Amino acid sequence: MKVMVYGTGTMGAGIVQVVAEAGFPVVNMGRSEESIKRGLSGIEKNLNKALEKGKITAEQKNKTMGLISWTTNLQEAAAGVDFVIESVAEKMEIKRDIFRQLDEVCAPGTILTTNTSALSISEIASATKRADKVIGMHFSNPAPVMKWIEIIKGFVTSEETYAFTRDLAEKFGKVPVKVEESPGFVLNRILIPMINEAIFTYSEGVASIEDIDISMKLGANQPIGPLALADLIGLDIVLFVMDTYLKEFGDSKYRACPLLRKMVRAGHLGRKTGKGFYTY
Repeated sequence: MKVMVYGTGTMGAGIVQVVAEAGFPVVNMGRSEESIKRGLSGIEKNLNKALEKGKITAEQKNKTMGLISWTTNLQEAAAGVDFVIESVAEKMEIKRDIFRQLDEVCAPGTILTTNTSALSISEIASATKRADKVIGMHFSNPAPVMKWIEIIKGFVTSEETYAFTRDLAEKFGKVPVKVEESPGFVLNRILIPMINEAIFTYSEGVASIEDIDISMKLGANQPIGPLALADLIGLDIVLFVMDTYLKEFGDSKYRACPLLRKMVRAGHLGRKTGKGFYTY
């Protein structure tokens, strides 16, 4: 079986590594050679670290890298592919356009999956003529490390598609969670509002950034505080997800904190811009 990963960002490259380490040939489809090569360089760096720590052998590293190919030509990428994992920007119009193209070039039996954290699987699937073969696979960052994965069914996703995807996720070394489509699914439905509430707590002067994070780390046994986690995810992503929930549910409990919106407008997005709640 051959897999295509469409996307060359942090998550796309991480998923490519996951697939190759599981022993499957994988082709990485990207918009530019530069972005693909950056992703492959990151994968090799990860594998070199594992090699230095004795977690893998040189033979295993070479085998993993040998299973990875890449291209910027979608027709070429789709040749002989049985399973596609899309991982691009969280914008519905972009994903629908990609799935429309994938539907045209992939074989009729190919399953198309999207690594989305909040968008509707059904709406993405409606851009294709194979909605029964479209499903969500929400990996957690960093994909090669985190064992958890959400498998999200769309409105018309078949049980056969779900069963195949779940089985494959287990072969990838993941622990799949079955989710019926709902905004935010399970993890982010709980996690993002918690982060938003932490931002409210800080903006209201209840406690400092550091003390809020210490409280959740030591008081709730979380590995990272919610404000540090917001910086890691990206404040723009947190805001986007909160706005999506408010639109989808129409419930004011999903109102984004004004401070969050102000920080995003100022370009203070967290680690990727060097400044968020912390300075990097």
